[in-house]
Amino acid sequence: MLRLVVLAAILGSSSLFMRIAAPVLGAPVLIEYRVAIAALFLALVAWTYRLRGAARPLALRRHWKHYLIIGAFNSALPFLLVAFAAHTLSASLLSVLNATAPMWGALVGAVWGGQKVTKEIGFGLLVGVGGVALLVGFDSMAQEPGAGLAVAATVAATLSYALATQYVNSVQEKEDAPAPFANAHGSMWGAALVVLPLAILFPAPQETTPGIVGAVLALAIVCTGVAYLIYFRLLDDVGATSTLTATFLSPVFGILCGALFLDEPVGWHTVAGSAIVLLGTALVTGFRPRIKRAPATAAD
Repeated sequence: MLRLVVLAAILGSSSLFMRIAAPVLGAPVLIEYRVAIAALFLALVAWTYRLRGAARPLALRRHWKHYLIIGAFNSALPFLLVAFAAHTLSASLLSVLNATAPMWGALVGAVWGGQKVTKEIGFGLLVGVGGVALLVGFDSMAQEPGAGLAVAATVAATLSYALATQYVNSVQEKEDAPAPFANAHGSMWGAALVVLPLAILFPAPQETTPGIVGAVLALAIVCTGVAYLIYFRLLDDVGATSTLTATFLSPVFGILCGALFLDEPVGWHTVAGSAIVLLGTALVTGFRPRIKRAPATAAD
């Protein structure tokens, strides 16, 4: 439970750091820093575990295309889109929109994976879209010029996450599929290669400050590298369904961060819209949290 709450807090705070750093560095430079530093951090973790004999190699010759695809659609593209949106949208709105990723994942699974679209899923999609409309319609920052394009970019980012997840699920069925940590590590290097040309073409528009450097390091190491480590550990401990709890909790932390550190207003529409979005996501994904318990012992 503690790891779930920590992961939710990390995911929610990422919108805050994006909101701080994106207007100064620009989306390409910020995201190149984010994925490159995260890749280095995960390389250090892999080296440490390899010394203990617990880490598997990346097998780049066999899987480099796979890492590029995951890096592009699970990191590079969605990170760039959210960083672009962070120029306009509030941190709270960004965090809530990001929380719709499981909803679009279920939709992609129905279209791509042939999963059946039930009445509950259809109703959940309508509820989720209604919650987004409520948030956008009453959010003051969402009325600014370019806000509509920023909202579309954030929704496109969540759709990219869903496509990447469906792709990984299809590849993981193969016998020689990379391990989960290898996917996380290799995809960061793939994302860094994809974003690098854009970072060179579009350098940072403003000079950095110590505060911006701190936001970038927090975003790269904590919100990307450490988040991956906790996420995959949770998958092993409690399963995918219960790990999804972090997605439902993250908007709470995103809204709190925006209110505490950026003085973003929290109105009735923020609370109501967030609750409706999460309800729609729960309906679409059939979310029923079940924590695996350890078997009983004689002492129990």
